[in-house]
Amino acid sequence: MISYLLSITTILLSVIMKAPQIIRIYNQKQTGGINLTSLLLDLINLSTTTCYNYTNNYSLMAYMEYPIILFQQYLLIGIVLYYNNRLNLKVFILSVLYIGIFSAFVCKLLPSSILTILVPFGTPISLSSKCLQLYTIMKFKNADSISLTSWFISAYTNGARIYTISMDSADKIMLTNFCLNTSLSTSILLASVYYKQTSAKHIS
Repeated sequence: MISYLLSITTILLSVIMKAPQIIRIYNQKQTGGINLTSLLLDLINLSTTTCYNYTNNYSLMAYMEYPIILFQQYLLIGIVLYYNNRLNLKVFILSVLYIGIFSAFVCKLLPSSILTILVPFGTPISLSSKCLQLYTIMKFKNADSISLTSWFISAYTNGARIYTISMDSADKIMLTNFCLNTSLSTSILLASVYYKQTSAKHIS
C-alpha cells in the first residue's frame, strides 16, 4: 500500500516538477545560479529515455512522466536562454539538429539499437547534470533563481523510488542510481537554502 501511494505521488509530482523553477525565473527575470549545461544534459537524458520507450512500444503509463517532464524541460531551457540573451542563430541550428535526430528515432529512420546503446548512459548523464548544478551554486554562492520546490520534488521522487524498488525488484543498479540521485538532489536543495539565507542576511 505504501509503495503504491509513493508511486502515485511520484508520477503526480513529476507532472509539475519543473513548473516552480520556470515560474521563479519568469518572475525574477534572471537566472542566477542556473547551470545551462546541466539543463542540456538533462534534456539529452530525457529525450533518449522517451524515444527508447516509444520505439520499443512500451505502455505509455510505464513512462508517461518522461515526455511530460521533457516538455517542461523545453520551456525551462527556452526561458533560461531568453533571459541570458542567447537565443541566436547557433541555438536555432542546434535546435533543428536536435529535432531532426530525435524525430528520426521516433519515425524509425534511425535504428533503435542506437538508443539501446545510449540508454545505459542515462545514469552518469543525470548524475553529471546534478553535480554541475551543485558546483555552480557553490562556486558563485548564488541560488537566487533556484526553485526550492522543484528540487524538493526531485529529492522526494528519487527517494520514493528507493522504497518502491526495494519492495518490488530490489534491483541493485536501480537502487544505486536513485540513492545517488536522491543524495545530489538533496545536496542541491540544502545548498540553495543556505545561500538564499546568506543572500537575505546580506540584503538586510
